[in-house]
Amino acid sequence: MNLASSLWLVSPELFLSVSGLILLMVSAWSQEKAARLVTILAVAALFGAATLLMVLSHNPDFKGGADAFDGLYRMDAFGSSAKFLIYLAAIISLIVAPRFFLAGGKYRSEYPVLILFATIGMGMMVSASDMMTLYIGLELNSLAAYVLASFIRTDIRSSEAGLKYFVLGALASGMLLFGISLVYGFAGSTSFAVIGETLTGDLSTGPLIGLVLVLSGLAFKISAVPFHMWTPDVYEGAPTPVTAFFASAPKVAAIALTARVIVEAFGGQTSAWQQIIVFVALASIILGAVAAIGQQNIKRLLAYSSINNVGFLLIGLAAGTPAGISAMMFYLAIYVAMTLGSFICVLEMRDRDGKPLESLASLAGLSQTRPGLAAAFAVFMFSLAGIPPLFGFWGKFLVFDAAVAAGMLPLAVIGIAASVIGAFYYIKVVKIIYFDDPAGEIVKTGHKSENILIGLMALFVSPLGYLSIPFIAPITTTAAAALF
Repeated sequence: MNLASSLWLVSPELFLSVSGLILLMVSAWSQEKAARLVTILAVAALFGAATLLMVLSHNPDFKGGADAFDGLYRMDAFGSSAKFLIYLAAIISLIVAPRFFLAGGKYRSEYPVLILFATIGMGMMVSASDMMTLYIGLELNSLAAYVLASFIRTDIRSSEAGLKYFVLGALASGMLLFGISLVYGFAGSTSFAVIGETLTGDLSTGPLIGLVLVLSGLAFKISAVPFHMWTPDVYEGAPTPVTAFFASAPKVAAIALTARVIVEAFGGQTSAWQQIIVFVALASIILGAVAAIGQQNIKRLLAYSSINNVGFLLIGLAAGTPAGISAMMFYLAIYVAMTLGSFICVLEMRDRDGKPLESLASLAGLSQTRPGLAAAFAVFMFSLAGIPPLFGFWGKFLVFDAAVAAGMLPLAVIGIAASVIGAFYYIKVVKIIYFDDPAGEIVKTGHKSENILIGLMALFVSPLGYLSIPFIAPITTTAAAALF
């Protein structure tokens, strides 16, 4: 494929790159005065990238996917569906950010620029078909994320979150690079396709260690056990809009990247990677459920909820079938809505002075002071718990069904049993909201954009969400088929 065709295939990333550089210059010249304008333009850039992605996806020449730059980058239905979720999560994270930061007088125009650069990295991650592209995309996303976590420089918690994320992220990157070097040494290439063709039969010790290290580095990015230790501290310390972004877009990118690496590079080594994924999935489900029970900070609780949900997503991946990947992608779409909705509800938790509240105790009696917000919170909590008839139940059902169909009944049974444990702390939040004496700390803010977003996502994860199955299911099925 010639250079022009390759550039056309990466046009969404190119468009975001040019937009990010232009907005970076605008923010440098105007400083804080143009923060809102830069945010609006960043949202417009993401919509533009989504439009380019849609044009590429419906181009008959690329219906079966296409490779760019001699196999370094692959444009296909799997990567495109993941990018749509990433762009949507980034747009929502930008919409809710200005009000949060302006309340403390700390909003700067660098924020939307960093979101754009992180999104570019995530786009490269989900379309990577070579270890080099994988690492470049992952680091571009990570470097922007480290700065976002410590965005409020005057806040000790934010600075601490950024430092912890950076130190542990550097460790994970080192593990990933060492694993890549081992795989390259034994396969003779960094291309996923060549690795898949070369590493056949029983793996020797060297490439097996490489596989374990690569999966360990990726497990850190999806905050899966036992590489989850950064998640609660970073989620609690980072500004809430940043936490909402971390819990959604990068999670989609890392899960999709992990699926692509496993299927395309190590697809012939099912017995090797499946044991790892099964262990990580069950450990994440159980630890995420048990560790969240004693949490008194809502952001830490949602961090463990994120770890718990990663475990359920990995059950679909552990199945190693197109049905399992399709179920995983469907669950990801529901997960993004549930998580973003929950964190926007947290953004609405403010006292009379406009100070953000994060304790579970401040939610006491919320149903009497803000019934609409309380109802939305309850919908998101019950949906995250997978309680029918809410839409979150359907996501869990799909991954369990795929695991059973793949002959992994014990995995599904243990996952279902562990999900009952997780339901406890979600129901605990609802109990505090509806049955405890009113704390009276949270006041009505009346911010329309946040209320509209909460309403839309609450409707999506409500039983009305089942009406979207005929639209989403073909997309996830096509995406999974493209991966195989």
